[in-house]
Amino acid sequence: MNKNDIKTLGELKKSGYKSRSIKQELRENLIALLKNKEAGFEGIIGYEDTVIPDLQTAILSQHNILLLGLRGQAKTRIARLMVNLLDEYIPYIEGSELYDDPLNPISWFAKEQLEKNGDKTPISWLHRDERYTEKLATPDVTVADLIGDVDPIKAASLKLTYSDERVIHYGLIPRAHRSIFVINELPDLQARIQVALFNILQEKDIQIRGFKLRLPLDVQFVFTANPEDYTNRGSIVTPLKDRIESQILTHYPRNIEISRKITQQEARLTPEQLVNVESDGLVKDLIEQIAFEARNSEYIDKKSGVSARLTISAYENLISNAERRMLINDEERTFVRISDFLGVIPAITGKIELVYEGEQEGPAKVANILVGKAIKTLMAQYFPDPEKLKRSKGLNPYTDIINWFGMGNSISIVDDLSEKEYTKTLNSVPGLRDVIKQFHPSLIDTQTLLLMEFLLHGLSEFSQVSKSYLDNGYAFKDMLGSLFNASFDEDEDEDFDDR
Repeated sequence: MNKNDIKTLGELKKSGYKSRSIKQELRENLIALLKNKEAGFEGIIGYEDTVIPDLQTAILSQHNILLLGLRGQAKTRIARLMVNLLDEYIPYIEGSELYDDPLNPISWFAKEQLEKNGDKTPISWLHRDERYTEKLATPDVTVADLIGDVDPIKAASLKLTYSDERVIHYGLIPRAHRSIFVINELPDLQARIQVALFNILQEKDIQIRGFKLRLPLDVQFVFTANPEDYTNRGSIVTPLKDRIESQILTHYPRNIEISRKITQQEARLTPEQLVNVESDGLVKDLIEQIAFEARNSEYIDKKSGVSARLTISAYENLISNAERRMLINDEERTFVRISDFLGVIPAITGKIELVYEGEQEGPAKVANILVGKAIKTLMAQYFPDPEKLKRSKGLNPYTDIINWFGMGNSISIVDDLSEKEYTKTLNSVPGLRDVIKQFHPSLIDTQTLLLMEFLLHGLSEFSQVSKSYLDNGYAFKDMLGSLFNASFDEDEDEDFDDR
């Protein structure tokens, strides 16, 4: 059916067009996709065996849907992708603010046009991208916003009584007729506003200021909610929840691999960054591990969750921090270092909700703790566990490194070191490069340097060497000497207090 050839109701009838409700449309188009072995939700990673099958079942059942999950679990994105299951174009009566189906009109305007013009009634076409309406639920949302209100100016200018349908100014939901309508964060909607949705979902009529109007709206409702909202801000009233036929639980990525795919898909990097900044698999996994550590941290509110946006923003900052160093040192290319993780701290602190213990530590310190724990977790995947080596009393490959720091030596790795200075600093630690070559003999030089720095951070997390934080980097020195110095400093402070 070529929409360009159909301009009137008569031509539409001759084409054999048949009306379908939006739920029938979604269902039948999904059936066609499933028969072609397609899922219909491209770009959604990690939900292939959980959320997507539940969503497909709900659509096949022609249900209104509630997506329930913590922040950053792609709830809104899923709702937006449902648009792709709609027909590319649908016909509507030209000039109708409710986009009335020419074969099944519901508004006064559409019915009047059909009665007046018959088969000559003008027809227009609506693209599926325009059949999506989204509203964030906030406490100030009113019934008039969602459903509509009587317009006294229209009543006066047209000389109509308030009982006439033509005086109504329709809200967002009637204007989403034959469309997908999404309400984000549903519990934030006041209870009395939620009650106003009852009749629309069930009885297909609307009531505006005591004026009852039979308006069989054809809307696919999708609601999103965060379980945290139930206790912190509001709740979904029971009768409304009862009318939402399918509730689907979302979740965070189940493993590092899935989380990494999401980050790499969503991170917004410039072409220059992609070409000039090398990012090894180790640092990509480290970014994801930070989020996993955060979701299990005693300093962070688990009910609030840790959004997938944390890793996306952190990875963008990581690349930009390396790019900044490259520009400062007038280098053509660079690679991401562990010291660049100082640049991800701002991306972490703004996306975690701290419990009391976390507030006591402070967001920046908690962020550094999370980075350290991520390094410690991944250390075991690349090198022998220092604690196990200590218990086994076998040959320790880290002995030369630890002894060198034990003799009073130290190094500083700041984030603006040129590649030449960075290489010289790491090579100054005896045995460090040898350990890398022993366990990872076939790496290119940049990867070797990255693992040399990573090993120093890993040894510090296992309390084999001491790591202190500088304003723009890290300093490594002897663990035992650091403890004595710290103790001496405390004694001096006590003596000073006594004086």
